[in-house]
Amino acid sequence: MTQRQKTVETISVHVPFAIRKYGGRKHVVTPDGEPTAIEKPCVDSTLVKALARAFRWKKMLESGRFTTITELAEHEKLALTYMTRVLRLSLLAPEIVEAILDGRQPPEVSLADLLEPFPVEWKEQVEPFS
Repeated sequence: MTQRQKTVETISVHVPFAIRKYGGRKHVVTPDGEPTAIEKPCVDSTLVKALARAFRWKKMLESGRFTTITELAEHEKLALTYMTRVLRLSLLAPEIVEAILDGRQPPEVSLADLLEPFPVEWKEQVEPFS
């Protein structure tokens, strides 16, 4: 009886991917940008908090409690420029606000992106989110 020698072969598999941080969470991104799996909606608390502030401040201004944004910024002890950028979020299309609240916004969307100037027309706002 002869002994057979087993040949052990090693196979290496290279799977290119990157781990990116979006909205404070890590996501696996393939080279072609396709999602790696169906992900559960991920609510970005930073975006939600900013939206809540924007709508709260808008309500405070509309109610007449504060007559100017400057007065409101002083009351909130915030820089006027920051307050005006966050307040602009109250002009976002309802579909975008709902997507953010449901965690369905694109993972690359951050608060910094939303604080940049955007079109006032809702139709033009929604196109990049589609």
